[in-house]
Amino acid sequence: MKKGRIGVLIAVVAAAVVAAILLASKREPPQKYRTVKVDRGDVTMTVAATGTISAVTTVQVGSQVSGIIAKLYADFNSRVKRGQLLAELDPTPFEQTIEQRRADLQKAQVDAGNAKVAFGRQQRLQEQGLAAQADLDNAKAAADSAVAQVNLARAALAQAETNLKYSKITSPIDGVVVNRAYDVGQTVAASFQAPTLFTIAQDLTKMQVQADVDEADIGRVRIGEPVHFTVDAYADRVFQAKVSQVRLNATVNQNVVTYPVIVAVDNPDEKLRPSMTANITIDVATDHDVLRVPNAALRFKPSPSEEAGAARAAGAAGGRADGGGGTPGAGAPARPTLAGSLPRPGRRDNGPTVYLQQADGTLKAARVHPGITDGQYTEIRPDDLHEGDLVVTGLVTAKGPTQAGPRMRF
Repeated sequence: MKKGRIGVLIAVVAAAVVAAILLASKREPPQKYRTVKVDRGDVTMTVAATGTISAVTTVQVGSQVSGIIAKLYADFNSRVKRGQLLAELDPTPFEQTIEQRRADLQKAQVDAGNAKVAFGRQQRLQEQGLAAQADLDNAKAAADSAVAQVNLARAALAQAETNLKYSKITSPIDGVVVNRAYDVGQTVAASFQAPTLFTIAQDLTKMQVQADVDEADIGRVRIGEPVHFTVDAYADRVFQAKVSQVRLNATVNQNVVTYPVIVAVDNPDEKLRPSMTANITIDVATDHDVLRVPNAALRFKPSPSEEAGAARAAGAAGGRADGGGGTPGAGAPARPTLAGSLPRPGRRDNGPTVYLQQADGTLKAARVHPGITDGQYTEIRPDDLHEGDLVVTGLVTAKGPTQAGPRMRF
């Protein structure tokens, strides 16, 4: 009985081993290549750049006169109107200057009156023959000089009064104060240039981004092209905009040439703030519902032996398509080709090569004529490949139980 059971057990084990061997022989070979189907979709070519957000109009409000700030009527983030008083310098020295200029004008008027009387006296004496002509000329010159001194004193008084007006700093536009540089009690020195007291942004609901675009990409950028960008403050939101200006004043930094591109942005909720950094993407070209392949398929290159076999398979397919053994025309000799090249009668023999996986697992080369690319997919001509073709993007490198086959347990 024991020997019979042992014989039955051995027979069962042998049958299981034979069945496993048969299943292993019928199992398809492990996948060698990673493939992706050629599909249809949209391809958008973009240009990336980094820029700074600012208001469309920003005015720096300064002071034309020197003095001590006595009062401030606006602070950071204050909304101001055109003509609104922002700050006031101490008016005391300006008022004293006005009083001095008024006294100078009064003295000049007195001198002018005295000179006029002297000139009239000399005229009468000269008419009676009691004064020389030279004395009359001198008196006339003194009278004219006195009149000029009156005009000069009047102009100095007007300048002093203007300086008093300049001691009151007003807003030239409607906007928001984004910066204030001085506090009460500080001295404003306007000897050589007007110091900036306030920086006012005119309208924060209309912003702009000034981005520096590389010279290699600037030729693709056009006014009106759509733009989308993000800022670090709102990383989960994408803002929409349009190119409003492409400026010609290039900047050269360490032999890198960039051109400023101005992007107009609507900011109704005022979330975007001046000086934020924007990472922009400009859509310079878009093709809809086109055949496309992954960029990895254009970069894939098989081994030399597989490349030669793929070229032969492509040549044979081209010959069958011609119906005449692959010759370009009747009676014309066949052109020799290099390994990896693809002879395609009636087509330009240029462009990159992609590799198709055939039903038996071998490769076939195919020339493609690419269009625009979005960094992930590349547009191809409709007659290069067909929708649904399997293009190779790389080799299968993952190792695991799926490649080692099933384990048999007894």
